[in-house]
Amino acid sequence: MNVIDKNGKDSKKKVKLSDSIFGIEPNDHAIYLDVKQYLANQRQGTAKSKERAEITGSTKKIKKQKGTGTARAGSIKSPLFRGGGTVFGPRPRDYSFKLNKKLKRLARCSALSYKVKEGSLRVIEDVQMDAPKTKDFASLLGKLDSNDKKTLMVVSEVNNNLYLSSRNFQGAKVVTASSLNTYDLVNAKSVIVSEGAIEKIESILS
Repeated sequence: MNVIDKNGKDSKKKVKLSDSIFGIEPNDHAIYLDVKQYLANQRQGTAKSKERAEITGSTKKIKKQKGTGTARAGSIKSPLFRGGGTVFGPRPRDYSFKLNKKLKRLARCSALSYKVKEGSLRVIEDVQMDAPKTKDFASLLGKLDSNDKKTLMVVSEVNNNLYLSSRNFQGAKVVTASSLNTYDLVNAKSVIVSEGAIEKIESILS
């Protein structure tokens, strides 16, 4: 695959992508499970409603048992009354679940293979920024023709200036090769991988 420079032009360099990672037959079910796990793990699971025993209120019998012509009622905290407890309401719970490492690896390889097939994955020379400036990052995306679509930029190691420059830029995200996940790949319309990150991705997923 051709490597482009920060101006979006061909740098005359090429990089070989491993077929076992970037050229496999994608497994849609593996992608589905990995994305499902990622989204489930983001959930706080702190929703809670008060049940009958947790409502503050009098326990006095609110009307006589018989002779009213209506159903008997024993407590103002009954779910049938306004302000009463909730029946089978949400309780705090943990939504996370585990997946096998091999399946998660297959999901990431499948997502990367899809991006290569679609032509939405490009390799760029390693990008360095002298200072955190959103304007410079926007200019970089403009030159790469990725200004108006969701963009995922994968770098080989932590680059604070690049990360801080992208943080306020809507629709763009910068991640390291070691923290690359299936959800970010699927969610992005354009994936830009730095030259140094290719080697790290292959070493992690091989």
